[in-house]
Amino acid sequence: MAVNSVKKDENTALADKTKTILRLAKYLLNYKGTIFIVLLVIAVATAITLVNPLIMEYAVNVCIVNKDYEAIYRVVIIALILNLVLFGAVKARMYLMAKISNKILVTVRDELYTHLQKLGLKFYDSLPAGKILSRVIEDVNSLKGVLQDLVVTLLPQFITLSAVLVIMFIKNPILAAATLVSTPLLIAGLLYIKIKCSELWHTHSKKSSNLSGVIHEDISGMRIIQGFAAESETESAFDTAEKEHWESFRDAVKIGDLFNSIIEFTTMLSTVCMYYVAVKVLGITSASVGTLIAFATYAGMIWHPISQLGNLYTNLVRNVARANRIFEVIDTEPEVFDREGATELPEISGQVEFKNVSFSYDDKKGVLDNVSFTVKPGETIALVGPTGAGKSTIANLISRFYDIKQGQILIDGHDLTSVTVESLRKQMGVMTQDNFLFTGTIAENIRYGKLDATQEEIEAAAKAVNAHEFIMKLEKGYETELQERGAGLSVGQRQLLAFARTMVSMPKILILDEATSSIDTQNEILVQKGIAQLLKGRTSFVIAHRLSTIKNADRIFVVDHGRIVEAGSHNELMEKKGEYYNLCMAQAV
Repeated sequence: MAVNSVKKDENTALADKTKTILRLAKYLLNYKGTIFIVLLVIAVATAITLVNPLIMEYAVNVCIVNKDYEAIYRVVIIALILNLVLFGAVKARMYLMAKISNKILVTVRDELYTHLQKLGLKFYDSLPAGKILSRVIEDVNSLKGVLQDLVVTLLPQFITLSAVLVIMFIKNPILAAATLVSTPLLIAGLLYIKIKCSELWHTHSKKSSNLSGVIHEDISGMRIIQGFAAESETESAFDTAEKEHWESFRDAVKIGDLFNSIIEFTTMLSTVCMYYVAVKVLGITSASVGTLIAFATYAGMIWHPISQLGNLYTNLVRNVARANRIFEVIDTEPEVFDREGATELPEISGQVEFKNVSFSYDDKKGVLDNVSFTVKPGETIALVGPTGAGKSTIANLISRFYDIKQGQILIDGHDLTSVTVESLRKQMGVMTQDNFLFTGTIAENIRYGKLDATQEEIEAAAKAVNAHEFIMKLEKGYETELQERGAGLSVGQRQLLAFARTMVSMPKILILDEATSSIDTQNEILVQKGIAQLLKGRTSFVIAHRLSTIKNADRIFVVDHGRIVEAGSHNELMEKKGEYYNLCMAQAV
């Protein structure tokens, strides 16, 4: 039973590899004309390679034996011309295949990156950024070798091997048979390597991805690492990942080296057998020396293609595993997408309605439980409650970062699943506690919220959130270049820029998820005044743990264990002396 299971797994793995190779081959079909030229060039190069031993045989058996020196000169000139053509054909093949491979790499990387932007947050919650980066860069780069091998190695070497065997058996079947005496040993070695190689390179691919993930995470969290003096612990974790990566590579390479050793041994054994048969069985005459030289050359040409095909298999196993990782991402269906028949969301007033909405991130542990509410256009709603209660989830669902499976969410009466994602998010502004800034100028970062924003609109948004003053104190003002993630600015300054970026889009619905958590009290007052003026008449959802920031909200929803347990204004809820009252008392508001 176990044996059958193993065989089934091997057959499945083989089918998956074959499917992946065929899928890669489809990219080559986009360059059929160039591929045809490459194949013609390969045919010319292969023909010259096969003719070379025959020229040598003729030179020895005819020209040298008959002491026809003029014929020798002619043969040398012909051989020189043919091999110059061979040299040019090889160079042309390399150039054309490099050109095709590089274009396909760009195509695959663009396809992968475009698809990554379509995937929902659930995908990014489940896969570390370092592993995604590894697939976009390292795994895509590995495809170049596969694509070239499919055209440059697989077909030419197979044709060469077949042609050489035919020529040898036509010229002398006995010597041909003697040359192939070690073939059973080679086949046995290849079968062993086939079993081990796939598993080891697959393991190495995983370890490589793990190492990239560890490095990316450590670099991203360097401030925390240094803040807690955890460098030695982090270095220990890196050393473990790096050691596993190196050991997996070493084990896989050992198999590759073993293959080369088998080739060298079988080549030596076959050569000895061929010479033994030639001397002891057939006998050597002066006229057959050229034939023996030609056979020796052809013998080498047998094992070289086999060696190339073996190396190709090793490379395919290693790189197809990486190709599988790429296609796994490309084949991942977006959690959030435009349904069939989805329409553009018209300009909205901002009414939001939840009808019996339940939600779970993992389809196991519920986060929201039968939540229902209606928010009028222009109303400011504050969401408060303990960590993990479901506040941010409500905001995420309004933005349709995740799709619900139970209930209904409506904006101005439009079901979110019936409108296009782009038309929805263009009318929303979302700002979270993560004040991520891109490399570029301050103006470019603010304009990210509205790509066609004018300089006046950018400055108006910055003034509204009290960012204009500190921007103008910088050496180049709005043209100041920011480093990665806004390094060089204070946390509060980065938060203000992120706020301006959200404000410039002039959203109909605004979501602020702990958006003012990094701003000092004095600036927070100014920002709140700017928000009140800039977003007057717009629907907004504010999530804040500092309850002092949401006292003026039209209504406050107290969220606990996935339910809205209280709703009302600050004064109304304080009079009830319920959950909200207890939260306020705990913070001594």
